[in-house]
Amino acid sequence: MDPDRLAPGAELDAVRRRRAQLRESLDALERALASPAVGRPLIWGERVRSVLAEVADDLREHIEVTEGPDGLYQAILAEDLRLANAVAALTAEHARIAARLVGILDTAEAPVTASDVPDVRERATALLGLLVRHRQRGADLVFEAYATDIGEGD
Repeated sequence: MDPDRLAPGAELDAVRRRRAQLRESLDALERALASPAVGRPLIWGERVRSVLAEVADDLREHIEVTEGPDGLYQAILAEDLRLANAVAALTAEHARIAARLVGILDTAEAPVTASDVPDVRERATALLGLLVRHRQRGADLVFEAYATDIGEGD
């Protein structure tokens, strides 16, 4: 391994921190989406959009620590090229998830009206599902590469 690169332990620690932050944002998004919107779509929309922006920031940081030049995916590929397809699939998912997130942020732009709520809820709930499945596949990849669980200790 290149001496200027982070050791796998440090890379995994960075991914664990980002993973925990993203999980907190996903929990906050689920709570925001489940909150009442009837009679208060503007307030509901502002809260949802704020949390979506946090998810977007956390996703950007997650992508940096996984796809970056000194990121986890490079470390995995340096050790085991047979995981290249799994890395490529997760990288492609990043792009699809980020694009969906941008679209939902646009839809949730103020002012959110009562007629916007069902669409925002549906699209953001589907995004939650994509992110949960992505996290599962990422955990599987890390386990296959390092035989370690990157869960948040729950």
